[in-house]
Amino acid sequence: MKGGFYIRLAKEGILKNRKFYFPYILTCICMIMMFYIVAYLSVSADFQNVRGGESLQALLGVGVFVIAVFSLIFLYYTNSFLIRRRQKEFGLYNILGMGKRNLVKILVWENLITAAVSLALGLVFGFLFAKLAELAAMKLLGGATGFGIHIALEPIMYTAGLFLAIFFLIMLRVLISIYRLRPVELLKSESVGEKPPKGNWVLALIGLALLAGAYYLAVAVMEPLSAMMMFFNAVVMVIVATYILFITGSVVLCRLLQKNRKYYYKTKHFVSISSMAYRMKRNGAGLASICILSTMVLVTVSSTVCLYAQTGEAVEKRYPHDYTISMGNSMEGPTIQRSETEPYIQAINEVLSDHGQTAQNVEDYLLYRNYAIKSGNQLTLNTYEAEANGTLDYSKLVDFYMICLEDYNQLSGENRQLNDNEVLLYTVKMDYTEDTLEMEGFDPWKVETLSEPPFQVGMAEANMNGSLFLVVKDLSVMEQAADHQLALVKEYGGFMAAISEEYSFDMDCDEEEQLEINDEIYARLWQLGEEGGADLPNYSTDSKAQGRTDLVSINGGLFFLGLLLGAVFLFGTVLIMYYKQITEGYEDQGRFDILMKVGMSQKEVKKSINSQVLTVFFLPLITAGIHLAFAFPLISKILMLLSSAAEEKTFLITTSCCYLVFALFYMIVYWMTSKSYYTIISTKNKK
Repeated sequence: MKGGFYIRLAKEGILKNRKFYFPYILTCICMIMMFYIVAYLSVSADFQNVRGGESLQALLGVGVFVIAVFSLIFLYYTNSFLIRRRQKEFGLYNILGMGKRNLVKILVWENLITAAVSLALGLVFGFLFAKLAELAAMKLLGGATGFGIHIALEPIMYTAGLFLAIFFLIMLRVLISIYRLRPVELLKSESVGEKPPKGNWVLALIGLALLAGAYYLAVAVMEPLSAMMMFFNAVVMVIVATYILFITGSVVLCRLLQKNRKYYYKTKHFVSISSMAYRMKRNGAGLASICILSTMVLVTVSSTVCLYAQTGEAVEKRYPHDYTISMGNSMEGPTIQRSETEPYIQAINEVLSDHGQTAQNVEDYLLYRNYAIKSGNQLTLNTYEAEANGTLDYSKLVDFYMICLEDYNQLSGENRQLNDNEVLLYTVKMDYTEDTLEMEGFDPWKVETLSEPPFQVGMAEANMNGSLFLVVKDLSVMEQAADHQLALVKEYGGFMAAISEEYSFDMDCDEEEQLEINDEIYARLWQLGEEGGADLPNYSTDSKAQGRTDLVSINGGLFFLGLLLGAVFLFGTVLIMYYKQITEGYEDQGRFDILMKVGMSQKEVKKSINSQVLTVFFLPLITAGIHLAFAFPLISKILMLLSSAAEEKTFLITTSCCYLVFALFYMIVYWMTSKSYYTIISTKNKK
């Protein structure tokens, strides 16, 4: 046989099975397009000239890996729908005299045609939509780019290499399966699995136990750091449990429903439950995949939308002032003196003057910051020994910030007095109900809680375990705490926090000019440090404008990546739903034809079909909602770790809206794909 003959057979095979091939090719095109878009944006030179562009590209680099892995698993899995439907056709070819080598040649050409069409169209659409995605990403970052379409060689090579490798693996799997099966097995492949399945109670109970364990981890975890560590364990447990319960547990459920005579012995339930019991062992994996993908869409989109929506509030909490400089000596040096920091403040004021600005709402105070282990009303400064031994419980660590009463009165305009055994206390992201506070190295203090923060430290918003703001009698108390820490550092080693001077102020100009001022201050301070050398104290700076740029790039990047990944997962959900409707339509075609021949009316058949299809295809949506509900506490704590402004109420509203929108979309897809199912069933019955 000539090569043209196999090409013609391959084309005819694709066209005759277009109900199966065209959606598959369309999905391949979409996957290739999405991968190219993310790969292109991750290396686009335009982002390198925009503030925050590098952070966005780093996140998109993660997206490249995620989409690559998902594409391999998903296309490999969905191709099995195609081959399973074609196996009877291949068996017939084999019986009529076509050897397996000939079948292999046909399949190779089919795979080559599919790969060529998918890659060509996927890259073309990728070129077109990459510019649209680039404009949207630039809009998030506040940058600008031209409308010209740039075709980069590097992402094209990545895309072509990846998907050619995927198509090769798919073809290899198909060829191996063809060589292993005998002609008779190929002909009977569509009816394999028709033996009455047995409900495996052991596996069903294991699935329930795994799911219950994952739900417990999600609900019981209290600390954000613990939530981050538990997240991946819980995800793996949920995925495994979902597949077990849909494959095995669903059969057990059908058997229990069959034992319920009042429910089972009704026309619409009798047929649907019997049919489901036969098919769930084989098709449960598809439903589990729909459920997992639906959950991934909901979690990805709702969490990234929530983060992006609260970016502005997060910036205001993290950066209470437009600019802050923190200045301090080395850990063994004496307490910082304001005369030592004067060169820095003078340099800053000179830059402000060049821009016609003056420092407004100035706050200037000495600060001692450290962290300790909190247990009840006790703060233990010696965290170094436990850290060295590997026994430190990070969930019990809290930050504390200490200033003296003199600075507090100057900042607040009050005239409070404190005795040696008294402190003023304010908490952030934690509660404190004790009347006294005991700190290692000090006598117990009587506590008076404040309703407002005694000073503004935006870093406290970044500590998810909570922070304590302390106002002590005088500077000697702060020096005593620093000396005690220094002794611990010398004994155990570790990081030392010295007393620093905090100088914060606001400016009366837009953020673009603030960014320019920030760059000039940075350059001026660097120059000053080079000139002054070791005679000047150490310093670090915080700029609200720069912080907003960084946070917008991170949250905007997560939001952008979340939408892209949500779209990819959505493609997977839709395609699996479509293939399940088509596959089950052909499986049920003969069954309902027999039932009508033995006296079942068209109306009763339709009721039975509705009962079966609704139960099967809305079960993943309901289960995804349950997964999302139990995952809510865990994800909300992770969001608190990622953003100081994340609130459970906002996340709850966002998640609920995303679920409702997704449910509406799910129902539309179900309605559209179910039409194919009813068409297949009715076509057989009308004959």
